[in-house]
Amino acid sequence: MSTSPLLPQAELALLARGEHPRPWLWLGAHPVAHPGTEDGACGVRFAVWAPSASRVAVVGDFNGWRGDAHPMRRVDPVDGLDAGVWEVFVAGAARGQFYKYDITGADGKRLPLKADPYAFRAQLRPDNASVIEGLHDAHPLPVHRAALNRRDAPMSIYEVHAMSWRRPDLEEDSDAAPLDDRAAATAVDWDFLASELPAYAAGLGFTHVELMPITEFPFDGSWGYQTLGLHAPTARLGDPDGLHRFVAACHAAGLGVLLDFVPAHFPEDPHGLARFDGTALYEYADPREGWHRDWHTRIYDFGKPQVRQFLCGAALFWAERYGIDGLRVDAVASMLYRDYSRPSGEWVPNVHGGTENLEAIALLRQMNELLGREAPGVITLAEESTAFPRVSAPTSMGGLGFHYKWNMGWMNDTLHYQREQPIHRAWHHEKMSFGLVYAFSENFLLPLSHDEVVHGKGSLLMKMPPGDGAGHGEPGDAADQQRFANLRAYLGFMWAHPGKKLLFMGQEFAQRDEWDFQRALPWTLLDDPRHAGVQRLVGALNRLYREQPALHRRDCEAEGFEWLVEDDRAQSVFAWVRRGGQGTEGREIVAICNFTPVARPGYTLRMPRGGDWRVLLDTDAAVFGGSQCDPSSASTQDPLPRFSASGDDPAITLTLPPMATLFLAPA
Repeated sequence: MSTSPLLPQAELALLARGEHPRPWLWLGAHPVAHPGTEDGACGVRFAVWAPSASRVAVVGDFNGWRGDAHPMRRVDPVDGLDAGVWEVFVAGAARGQFYKYDITGADGKRLPLKADPYAFRAQLRPDNASVIEGLHDAHPLPVHRAALNRRDAPMSIYEVHAMSWRRPDLEEDSDAAPLDDRAAATAVDWDFLASELPAYAAGLGFTHVELMPITEFPFDGSWGYQTLGLHAPTARLGDPDGLHRFVAACHAAGLGVLLDFVPAHFPEDPHGLARFDGTALYEYADPREGWHRDWHTRIYDFGKPQVRQFLCGAALFWAERYGIDGLRVDAVASMLYRDYSRPSGEWVPNVHGGTENLEAIALLRQMNELLGREAPGVITLAEESTAFPRVSAPTSMGGLGFHYKWNMGWMNDTLHYQREQPIHRAWHHEKMSFGLVYAFSENFLLPLSHDEVVHGKGSLLMKMPPGDGAGHGEPGDAADQQRFANLRAYLGFMWAHPGKKLLFMGQEFAQRDEWDFQRALPWTLLDDPRHAGVQRLVGALNRLYREQPALHRRDCEAEGFEWLVEDDRAQSVFAWVRRGGQGTEGREIVAICNFTPVARPGYTLRMPRGGDWRVLLDTDAAVFGGSQCDPSSASTQDPLPRFSASGDDPAITLTLPPMATLFLAPA
């Protein structure tokens, strides 16, 4: 064991100030050949931030887990700053070995053994040691990233829970009992996903795959949102090399890869970050700031430079080392407000007496600026449900610097409308149109995410009212048919609406039951033509969205949208035109939605210009499982019915199919 300094002074100075863009290059466990020995002995350099500890040792497979075998030395202050870092070189330690830190607090009390906050690999739960794993080279920048992530490009995201997307061991019997922890971990791995998921998502026309958190987490039931390993891909899916192969497979299929990232909070498991060195090191010390009442988790102390360094560095780590194309940042609303989900008297105001968490705001801006500077082309998306201003504006304009914000208001309003029986929808008409009042105040993404199909909310299909009005409808009957028609019409409405798109797995083929993370998706439903029809529709909507500039170029600009019919509440009809802007003149797309199960013959619609128009897509078409109601006035052999709009105020007259969305384009 060498006692000479292991970390360069310049790097320690940055770490001490909390300004290092890549702290993971120096903290954690790094297999190295020690430069201070004559023969360059191979081993592992360990370094950990524990400023209040009185003693730190590393224990593991390499020393029989003996706390006296490899005590660590505290590095000397640099430029008068104490980095609070402990280091040691262990000759003979090697990749694949388990380890933890044995920490004694300032009060002399020995803490539970701690996993490494900077570990690049973790032991499979329920065990929780860190695993020595070398850093991979920086991931090559995908050549298509800049084009794929442009604001004026189509973005249709397939959200996936990797552990339950497909489980070959369960697909023959979707009612089988869920597997226990260790069996479930071997049911699917990164290589299986790489062989199946990219081709499936790309084949349906999605542009991106978004993974629910795959950073290591202790409890399966948290779905990854209570993470303790911000630098380690979960061991549930195999080793880190497998994730590299999965990302490469997605890129080869033309897909961007987005990762859910959780810088808001962490669980209090004793092996984790909570009271890491015997003090509230990573979390706020005051429970009015540091304890999340809803999730029973600890809240990061966003005011500490070293904590911001840890979180921002982790964001860059995934973009740089794994080639992740974007991060969807979870629970942003809970970060922005000090009184989030707290009653009066149980929160601490900011220095100005307000509710905003100024430290968290600074963190988010710092993270987005770091990614923009060091990982060009990478995007960030905020799950933010409040009216906080300029979430997706650049930091130079006073914004938070995100590229997109989830439009939670649109999701809540439109799903509220869809739950209503069609006969009652006239009284809720504004739920479908109100989103356009603020649609261009941010760069919005329209999310139909996992959150909408869990905790008793039911699947998207089962949110749709059945045709008998009684709240029932068995598979195969006429009432159930209306559910499918309603879902198809709603998906058409979403794809025609301004905003980028996100759809959770299983909803693309109208999963009946709400999602259960312990079971495979019910792929056998695709044997039913109605479920297969919804899947074909999603593919057709994605292809249309990508092919037609009017449907994506101005997703975030008011100039790309104009109402044609906003106030026909009596018939529950909406219509609008989408425009793509310069270079796409004459290629407008008109969308028409009829949200009643009644055909509307002779419906006259003002058009944006004269000339011939044709139907590009009809969600009621037979190929999607629809009723085959012909939008043209008479029967036609043309699979794309045409209409002529002429006169000073050009209009067309057509039959609106029941419970359907039509897309029309100039012929």
